[in-house]
Amino acid sequence: MPGLMPILLVTSQLMLVADKVPEFNVDPSCRAATQASAVANRDESACKRDEDTARSKLQQDWGQYSESQKAHCTQLSTLGGPASYVELTTCLELSKAASALPPDLNNAGPGTGR
Repeated sequence: MPGLMPILLVTSQLMLVADKVPEFNVDPSCRAATQASAVANRDESACKRDEDTARSKLQQDWGQYSESQKAHCTQLSTLGGPASYVELTTCLELSKAASALPPDLNNAGPGTGR
């Protein structure tokens, strides 16, 4: 039983870390978004305000998403480019909405005839 205690402590710490909104550096994301923006007056500070707003919303709503939704969306939000809280929020909201679909629609996709 004494050998089990370190495992329990590490596991509980991992669960605490996984239960928090991830920490992203949004500077690269906002620089890229500003350079690619077709919207007039869309500067880096506006992007950072949007990211801060999305992060605040995530902190409030984080508990309503399943662990698999959090893990999947966090992974998607950090692949292939700079991480974004706006992107993470969008993914989580879509994932939650998809999980609420009726079972007969939940597996319907292109080519399923539904």
